[in-house]
Amino acid sequence: MTETTQMRNPPPGSGRAPRSPEARLVADALGGLREDLFQGAFTYRPLPPRPVDGPLSSRLPNRLRPHAGYVPHAMVAAVALLAFYAGSTDSGVDQSLPSLVMGLLCAAPVLATLVRPVGAFWMSVVATPMTIALGDRWSDWPWPSGAFICHLAVLVIVAIRTRPRTAAWMWLLTFAYGFFSEVVLGTGPYGSNAAPLLFLSAVALLAISVWHIRRDAQEQVTEQQTVTAHERSRRTLLEERTTIARELHDVVAHHMSVVAIQAEAAPYRVENPPPELERAFLTIRENAVAALTELRRVLGVVRAEDYEVPDAPQPTLADLDGLLANVRDAGLSVEKAVTGAVRELPPGVELSAYRIVQEALSNTLRHAPGATARVEVSYVLGGLGLRVVNGAIPASSLVKPSPGAGHGITGMRERVTMLNGSMTAGGTAEGGYEVSVFLPVAAPDDEGDA
Repeated sequence: MTETTQMRNPPPGSGRAPRSPEARLVADALGGLREDLFQGAFTYRPLPPRPVDGPLSSRLPNRLRPHAGYVPHAMVAAVALLAFYAGSTDSGVDQSLPSLVMGLLCAAPVLATLVRPVGAFWMSVVATPMTIALGDRWSDWPWPSGAFICHLAVLVIVAIRTRPRTAAWMWLLTFAYGFFSEVVLGTGPYGSNAAPLLFLSAVALLAISVWHIRRDAQEQVTEQQTVTAHERSRRTLLEERTTIARELHDVVAHHMSVVAIQAEAAPYRVENPPPELERAFLTIRENAVAALTELRRVLGVVRAEDYEVPDAPQPTLADLDGLLANVRDAGLSVEKAVTGAVRELPPGVELSAYRIVQEALSNTLRHAPGATARVEVSYVLGGLGLRVVNGAIPASSLVKPSPGAGHGITGMRERVTMLNGSMTAGGTAEGGYEVSVFLPVAAPDDEGDA
């Protein structure tokens, strides 16, 4: 607190007294007035056409739809025409030139809101006393009927195109003009219309300000929801990748340990092995231990502190029957079909294939209760094909589907992408859902060549 006070106070000997909070408040207010109504007041800011993708615009014929975006421009032109007519009748004389001039004085600020909104306000402020000077009837004071329509329309349109603070400044200046006209210049012979204008403009500007605040709040909420959804999806993706890395770490570490142990025990299985064979096995063991150490160092960081290495080996496609039995016990009618020559696949492919089938069946249980499912495993040349498809939810099902965020599909895609495979997921013509995956597997000859 002491440091803040010292920074706000002027240095000793500067000759300037510290400004009070009231003085700073006034200075900030005047700065806001200068920023809103003076800086760049006549900057060219054309009103853009509105989007034509709304519910009403979409019902228009194709030849009229592109012009629907200019409806606000047409409405402003109609108000300007009304102000022109009212202003031309305020002259009180039969001469056409004064009537034309007064009509233009009232219509020009309204039209200017389409291109220079803040400048249009100042044009309306200047046009009001000019219409009084040119007019012959003093029944409307201090705003003749044309100037009344012009100024009220300008206040509303400029408030829509700017922000609530600008609307507040315009209303305060309008109040100052009306107060000065009545107190200093006095009222006309038929009274004053300052109170009706100030009341109508206050109600209109208040409604517009509330609309601005509500729209800004909705935009902020929408933006925050978008950011939150993106962060949630990104966090889910990272969590799924972490899970995959943990599982692969366990699989690869197990096999590397087996390689190291077999390489160490191999020389003792041969009677009088040659030195070259002993050195070869020793090199294999050293490389396996080094690879295992590096693997644990790199991939071990993805483990949480409370993560426990599973006691049992990671599941493979050989455990698929047990998985199907579990989901059948949960109420899902599922059948399995295997095509091609069953063969042993790399551990990462076996684990990912098992997890993909597991997640697809879990999605069926959640989103399609009571439906039937089919799991197809195809051992083909160059890889493994998986297809999990479920039917539509039967009308007699009493269990309602559980909503989901799509994280299961994200996890499956991550596993497929990691293995350079391909995956499609989507609805079927019968109303069900299908997940198709292909995981490439190099042939033994290709692995040996590599």
